[in-house]
Amino acid sequence: MADPLDLVHLRTLVAIADTGGFRRAGDALHLSQPTVSQHVRLLEKRLRRTLIVKDRRGSRFTDAGDALVAEARTLLAAHEEMLERLRASRPSRITVGSTEHAADRLLPDMLRAIRVGYHDVEIQFRIDRSTALTEAVDKGSLDLAVVLGGNPGPTGSEVGRLGLRWVCSSPREVHAPNGATRLVAFEEPCGLRSRARRALEQAGREVVVTAESTSLDGVLAATRAGLGVALLPFSGAVPDGLVELDILPPPGTIDVRLVARRGLSADVERVAVDAVSEHLAEVARSVRPLIAGVA
Repeated sequence: MADPLDLVHLRTLVAIADTGGFRRAGDALHLSQPTVSQHVRLLEKRLRRTLIVKDRRGSRFTDAGDALVAEARTLLAAHEEMLERLRASRPSRITVGSTEHAADRLLPDMLRAIRVGYHDVEIQFRIDRSTALTEAVDKGSLDLAVVLGGNPGPTGSEVGRLGLRWVCSSPREVHAPNGATRLVAFEEPCGLRSRARRALEQAGREVVVTAESTSLDGVLAATRAGLGVALLPFSGAVPDGLVELDILPPPGTIDVRLVARRGLSADVERVAVDAVSEHLAEVARSVRPLIAGVA
């Protein structure tokens, strides 16, 4: 394959044609006149043709020079169009959402991966509930969101699973005086809440929701206060002030999903999916097996 022509040299040649001389081309390109002359000489040497000749009236293009200027204009225009397309497809800002369950451990790994591939991109964050994050992605106000599944109509791509655990402050606080299981849960709509009720009721237990909150901190605080049992996913140890129960139905796992805005670059989505999948795979390798209890 022949050695390619230097686009910088071709741009200099076109500038000479557009401005009418070496000095003016140098001024337009912020180059010295000797540098402009050198670019022309290098093109002539590469092509083994004379492109510009000097006569009494100054400099003029040869037929070969005129032909090259025409070709160079086409090539440079195509080059600029390509760069413009790449600039348009490369985001200047990426907005990322995550549930509270994933934010502390998973989010840093995903953001690190995005920064490696898109080091000059501004990244903004939002931590919220899965339902709110999914709606934000659908509306286009978020680019990506890591959410919990467990819903009838799952969206996005499943990137892994987290183990679910029944936790409380003390086993003595699980049952109400009438024998019903006291449940601390997120406000509706919530897939975890529905799953907890279903698992308990299928085990023949009556359920009473004794506390509810819109945030993970609220659910944890109510559970630590002894208001009941909560079903939550953890990628690490159970938080301080809580213990894991093994006297309730085995909770299993819940899918973690990555939802991407329609029209988002496939490369950006792939980076996020790979990062989240790898993180959850590492969690699965390191976390001890889930405790399976019996009612």
